[in-house]
Parts: sequence; C-alpha cells; structure tokens
Amino acid sequence: MQANETHVERRDLELVVTRLVDAPVALVFKAWTTPELFRRWWVPASFGIAILGFEMEARTGGTYRFEMHHAASGQTMTFFGRYLEVTPDARIVWTNEESAAGPLTTASFEPRGDQTLVTVRDLYPSQAAIEEAIASGSTGGWSEQLAQLEQLLGEGAAV
Repeated sequence: MQANETHVERRDLELVVTRLVDAPVALVFKAWTTPELFRRWWVPASFGIAILGFEMEARTGGTYRFEMHHAASGQTMTFFGRYLEVTPDARIVWTNEESAAGPLTTASFEPRGDQTLVTVRDLYPSQAAIEEAIASGSTGGWSEQLAQLEQLLGEGAAV
C-alpha cells in the first residue's frame, strides 16, 4: 500500500487537514464512529499518551468524553463535547468543550473509488485560540493519526 500524504493548512481561524485514505468511505466512517476502532488510531503513538477512559455516542445529539495520560509529564487530560451532526458515510460535526478556546470540528468523508478523501476542519473561536493550539503542538498529530487510521483499516480491523 502506498503511503498517502496528509496536508495541513491554516486558513484564518481554521485549520484544514486533508488526506486520501486507502479504504472505502463506509469503513473510514465506521472507524470514526465505533469506539473500539476509534480508540485504536486516534492518539498519535509517538506522543506517549495512553487513553484511560473513553465514552463515545457518535450520533446527532450524542456526547463523547475521554481521559488521557501523558507518561512523560504525568499530566492527565480530559476531552469532551457533543456531536452536533452525524451523517452516515458523509460528515461528523462535534464541539470541543474542555476549554473556551476549543474548536468546532467538522470531519467530512468523500468517496474516491475505493479510497476516501478525509477533510477535517477545526474552526477556532479567536486568533488567540488558534495560535495557542498551534504553539502547544496539539494540532501537530494529524499526519500520524490519519496514517494510523489507514494502517488499521489496511489490517482489515473495521471489516
């Protein structure tokens, strides 16, 4: 399988991430909405972070919450929010409510034959919020995350 490149672009208050994933849209969407699959690819392996607790109800009006522990710093972080829209095999929109600076995230999935174009848009509430996210490195894991997703799907994990 040929490795696909992840593109990350900043557009004013928005961070836009795209990658062509070598898997059909139904499998990609399933990996984004099935807790057992999602937790296997979401955290970049190189970050040294373990998921301690995880809850996901991926439906319009549903919620998510996960707690992660960073071994090197000893820090535990909790992330949570609501799903504003879940359209099967097409789009997921969710809030990031752990801070006032959290973005509104939209992930869209476009079929491209046996592949899927994944586009993730993080819309931040202010210039300061996007600057802080970029400076903290919290936006830097997308390439690794999406590569992990593709690897998981290539192993037939979502079939």
